[in-house]
Amino acid sequence: MGEREQEVRRRIAELERAFGDPADADNPVGAAAFLAADARAEPLAAAERLLERCALNAELVPRDLGGRLTGLDTLARVIRVVFRRDAALALGHGVTSFLAAVVIWAAGSPAQRRAVARLLLSGGHLVSAYPELAAGSSFLSNELTATVGEGPESCRLSGRKAALNNVARADSLVLFARTGTGRLSHSALLVERDALSAGGITALPRHRTLGIRGCQVAGIEFNDCPVPAQALVGEPGRGLELVLRIFAVSRSVGPSAALGCADTALRTAVACAVDRGAVGADFDSDGPQRLSHARSTLAGAFVDLLLCDGLALVATRAVHLFPEDAGLYAAAVKYLMPQLLTDTAYELSTLLGADFHARDGAYAAFRKNVRDLPVIGLGAAGSAACRATVIPQLHRLARTAWCATAAAPADGLFRLDADGLPPLDLDRLSPAAGGDPLAASLMLAAGAPWPGSDRLAELVRLLAGELALLRDGCTGLDREGRSALADPRGHALAERYGLILAGAACLGVWRRQRTADTGFLARPDWLEAALTRVLRRLGTALPKIPPDHDEPLLAEVLARYREHRSFDLYDTPLAGAPGTHRARREGQEGREGRGE
Repeated sequence: MGEREQEVRRRIAELERAFGDPADADNPVGAAAFLAADARAEPLAAAERLLERCALNAELVPRDLGGRLTGLDTLARVIRVVFRRDAALALGHGVTSFLAAVVIWAAGSPAQRRAVARLLLSGGHLVSAYPELAAGSSFLSNELTATVGEGPESCRLSGRKAALNNVARADSLVLFARTGTGRLSHSALLVERDALSAGGITALPRHRTLGIRGCQVAGIEFNDCPVPAQALVGEPGRGLELVLRIFAVSRSVGPSAALGCADTALRTAVACAVDRGAVGADFDSDGPQRLSHARSTLAGAFVDLLLCDGLALVATRAVHLFPEDAGLYAAAVKYLMPQLLTDTAYELSTLLGADFHARDGAYAAFRKNVRDLPVIGLGAAGSAACRATVIPQLHRLARTAWCATAAAPADGLFRLDADGLPPLDLDRLSPAAGGDPLAASLMLAAGAPWPGSDRLAELVRLLAGELALLRDGCTGLDREGRSALADPRGHALAERYGLILAGAACLGVWRRQRTADTGFLARPDWLEAALTRVLRRLGTALPKIPPDHDEPLLAEVLARYREHRSFDLYDTPLAGAPGTHRARREGQEGREGRGE
């Protein structure tokens, strides 16, 4: 383990310790406190102060500007700790500011970069108003316009954005305003809230959201508001180009971090199943496991988390290793992950029964996290816009990138540690992919010898066969991509492509781990299950599934639950002691019954 990975694990462990045991009813930042704040539709003030003490904002700032940001996969891992507690907190004190800051890291002047770094490192908030690329994926379709002349305050801003998280308490705003037509239609601006004329802006009412209820989503309206000329970020008219480039960052980091919600949902479902005796709390128990439905549901949900994390890992690391192609994988993560995790949450909800509707108590965190999960697909970079990124590229990728002779990536794309990544070079990001190294890795693996597991070898060949079928299907799409978005086949093919990428990512992780250590991820059980679930969703005829295929997976789920380790690829030690879960719940109920 390198020094950088040791440092990342130390920071994650410190943040876990600061939050403490979520099951402790007396913990001011425990699950009960978050549920109570959520019921009030307020952010949990104690948790916000905790993140300020831990200087979480330093994770958002590049190291050369005084922060800790070196790798996007690392950033997602740290913020995932916060998402395990509360999605609204993670958005309000992490993701929202980062989505704005990355614009400045990518195109800001040295002075703008230093100003934003100082703001974040001092605990300030930043918010971005992205252009409306796909109105169907936004809260409301609305736009800002700006006129640019000459002089110190030559730019005048008009229009409204009706739904921005944290806008009421943002210290600075990153705005995309229409300044022209055609390709050079939008420009980016960085403005300090205090520098804006009080008569030029109007605060709009807060929106009460169904999920992420602690987020302060409100609007702002500009009324011919003068803006300093030095507020321009990058070249005039290059705003849309800038947005399309940095989507490779925002679409990959956000979903990867948000996996923390799914981790907590699965942990809560396991607790419920264990408390009810549906599965054994002791993973090496000699007694028979009961209720095959509970067993297969928990094992399947675990595998779905690994599938999503595999693709998220590739998407975040590709920004460093293959920046020209990274936007493709980021888009696939953004539209595939909400779909997979929504299905997973529904399956898990069947284990809770009536407790799924509980608003407090031992299992209430499940309903809250399931309700908050769809936030992954919201925004101007939401699921609809992500499909619109992928579909026009399918025909070209099928002709040039999905073949056995395409260049496959080095295994650095699949590493789980923070080491071995080159620095971020956001100038190399591109809206259109030049190649598809992840698909190439699948073709290479399918043609390699597979000693040992015949079943795994067959599953890999079937997945490669699905890529070949996808290639054939994409040849019928518009060659230039102009009409592909209106072709229903394009949307279906994009869904299949995302699933194939997820399977290929897990295959790459397994091959890397097999040569690196002998832990759970180096064994074939989880990969066979992951490929099976992908191929089943693709409708592929599968080889016979062994009757005991869930047992190793369930054993791992219960071991991680008992030892309080995360259910993602990183197997991270977490704060808390699940062995006392039922005792603490019963103790709390007893105190409440005695009126204490």
